[in-house]
Amino acid sequence: MARRPLPRILSNGSAQLARSRELARTAADSATDVLHPLITITRGLRRLASAGRRRWVDTPKDRRGALLFGVAAVLLAVALAPYGPLLAVVALMAAAAWHGRDRTPAVPAGPAPGQLQRLKSLYEALVPYFAASDDPEPLYARGGDWGKVFSEYEFDGDGRLAHLLISYPAYFTDAEPTSRARIEHLLGAKCGRGREHHFSWDEEANQLAVRVLAPLPTDIAAQPFVTAPGETVLGFTDPTRVQRTLPLTHGAHGEERTDVPPVVWRTGVRSTEPHLLAVGQPGSGTSTLLRSIALQALHHGDVVIVDGGGTGEYACLTGRDGVLAVECALSGAVTSLEWAAAETERRLAAASKAHQAGDPPPEDTRRPLWLLFDRPSVFTHLAAADDGGTDPQALLVAPLRHGRAANVTVVVAEQFDGLDALAAPVRQHTRARVVLGPATAEQLEAVLGAPPHTTPVDQMPPGRGYARLGTGPVHRLQVPATPDPYDDATNEAHRQAVLDLLPPRTTPADEEPGPVPEAVRLDKAATEKVAAAAGLAPEAEVTEPAPPEGAAVAESSS
Repeated sequence: MARRPLPRILSNGSAQLARSRELARTAADSATDVLHPLITITRGLRRLASAGRRRWVDTPKDRRGALLFGVAAVLLAVALAPYGPLLAVVALMAAAAWHGRDRTPAVPAGPAPGQLQRLKSLYEALVPYFAASDDPEPLYARGGDWGKVFSEYEFDGDGRLAHLLISYPAYFTDAEPTSRARIEHLLGAKCGRGREHHFSWDEEANQLAVRVLAPLPTDIAAQPFVTAPGETVLGFTDPTRVQRTLPLTHGAHGEERTDVPPVVWRTGVRSTEPHLLAVGQPGSGTSTLLRSIALQALHHGDVVIVDGGGTGEYACLTGRDGVLAVECALSGAVTSLEWAAAETERRLAAASKAHQAGDPPPEDTRRPLWLLFDRPSVFTHLAAADDGGTDPQALLVAPLRHGRAANVTVVVAEQFDGLDALAAPVRQHTRARVVLGPATAEQLEAVLGAPPHTTPVDQMPPGRGYARLGTGPVHRLQVPATPDPYDDATNEAHRQAVLDLLPPRTTPADEEPGPVPEAVRLDKAATEKVAAAAGLAPEAEVTEPAPPEGAAVAESSS
């Protein structure tokens, strides 16, 4: 069957609509110019009528009769005077034109003297970077015209630049990171230190857009986030590269509601970045990030926490439903991670057996297991001093390599001074990265793999930094306030927010855990595979990877 051509109204309708829209806009502008005097007089009459009505309302009732008599006498005198009505109409129209004039203050034609000096100084500072001696028509030259290169500019209330659009010559090497970094460093210094500037390079048009970013909100406390299973909110960012928002409450008492763009990290079988590494200075908020992740993970999975700092930052989670262990000593950390490695192998064996039989994976292999390891370099040092002790990082190899298939997620937090002590598997498999606190551009690029598009500042609130998921863009990040509720210096509203999110305590901290649920027991074949993977003798009797000593084992929801 031959295809019928589209009607003309559909084939060239867009062009006709654009032409009609342009004609309508031109007609409206012409009508506004012609009818401008009439519009002004009508506006003035309306204002005069409003003023007369207010005068009548404000006049006391006992004086309104005298006011009416005075108005009537004036009207009678005008009516009897020669040319009185004509002069009255002319006077009324003049008064209406005067009161109906546009009172909007005129916008200055150019920048103020102080703003003009800033633009000239910035132009002269850019000359050594954008000028070339052999350019016949240079955009940048000593004493040149800054208006040719600064096509858009805005200033804030303090007189500092808030937005700037810069044109640069085509021969500038904008594809080289070092060249870009020099320009960004200069603009960050000249446009105002202590603020974060976002740089957007348009290589095709040879333009650079600089915009000052507003501070991220720091009063968002931990709360239930509207996310799907397998999604974890790391924090909140700018709406520049994130199309999704979350409804949140914030403020001193949680009385304000707003939608904030989040940084969502997806884990599980289909995740491309199943493990995360968080790096920061002391007091930058890495422990806060781990507590926030733990509270979200407990909604759908189990958590094992290893605290290398030994400061008791995670004592509030001890014995809670779903928290298998909170370890602060080297021996407990080794025991917990040995169990986690064996559990990873068990899950792989059970899932492989189900796949070979054509069955879905067992329910106990689908429940996520989270391993949160804070400051592993401390335990590495202790293990080295223990004459051949087991390094806990060596036990993370199996969860890191096979965690995505086994629904095991590893989160490691370390400080910059202990970053060199991280094992190679930890660096290789933690492709989701977070940097919190003040850091240099070199440190940010070394951890994230790419420099951020903003200028880092020296002073940052706790939980403030940058995040990058795999090979994606670098986002500004503000971690939700999730402090230790047992800390006396904690804000009361934030403390209560964390306490409301904690699961019920099913096992006291000083009691032994109950019997292992039937869901986590191994069959004989899987046990032999686990024993062989762990290097045990074939005759060694192993029934299941027992949970770590002192851990609270939660009942399986299935």
